[in-house]
Amino acid sequence: MSTYVYGITASSHPKLPEGMDGVGEPSLPVRILRAGELAAVVSDAPEGLRPKRRDLLAHQNVLAEAGAAGCVLPMRFGSVAPDDDTVTAVLTERADHYKERLRALDGRVEYNVKANHVEEAVLHRVMSESPEIRTLAEANRQAGGGNYDDKLRLGEMVAAAVKAKEAEDGTALQRLLEPAADAVSAGPESTGWLANTSFLVEKDSAEHFLAAVEQARTDMPQLEIRVNGPLPPYSFVDPGPAEHTATLAGSADTEEG
Repeated sequence: MSTYVYGITASSHPKLPEGMDGVGEPSLPVRILRAGELAAVVSDAPEGLRPKRRDLLAHQNVLAEAGAAGCVLPMRFGSVAPDDDTVTAVLTERADHYKERLRALDGRVEYNVKANHVEEAVLHRVMSESPEIRTLAEANRQAGGGNYDDKLRLGEMVAAAVKAKEAEDGTALQRLLEPAADAVSAGPESTGWLANTSFLVEKDSAEHFLAAVEQARTDMPQLEIRVNGPLPPYSFVDPGPAEHTATLAGSADTEEG
């Protein structure tokens, strides 16, 4: 049976509470796999696992319980390795990496920050900073809206200026928050967000980081800024046993090809 991986910790980590259950329906018992100085928090992997609310909460609960007693490197939901032996083999192979990550992430959490433009505010900035756009917009207004080509040209100019502002403001926001964090990890680009960035923050300094976010809101009123956290530091653990196994398999396929 495949092995579901919740997280990685030191083999000296205190034991989990008795009878802890994880993902699956019915819930599957959580257990520990040890390999040298490291251990993995795992269970059997259920058939047909999907990101249902119940299983997402079960995954989070296991990490919360394990993390309450010491540092745990969290794996993302759905991390599945072929079997227990594969997990312990990867722990052994990447022992130095995981031990370094445990030291680096001890006492730290992740805050994910997303931002997008307040449409009216960014359009006001674009108009105020571009004489060319203002001139064309005024000419169109005086011409009763302008012809099709003029409208198209104005729309393209505004869109290009807004896109440039997105890149500029995304960089500026990260620079404002970086000093309050230990590390930064850029998230995948997503529609509707000009910034999607995770920050590694000391638990004891969380108020300092959140104060920096509030200052950014004041300094950059053209942005809508959303913060999610504190979270387990998912963005600062790469790769886990499941991902590493898939990477190795992919490399082998490429070499055979």
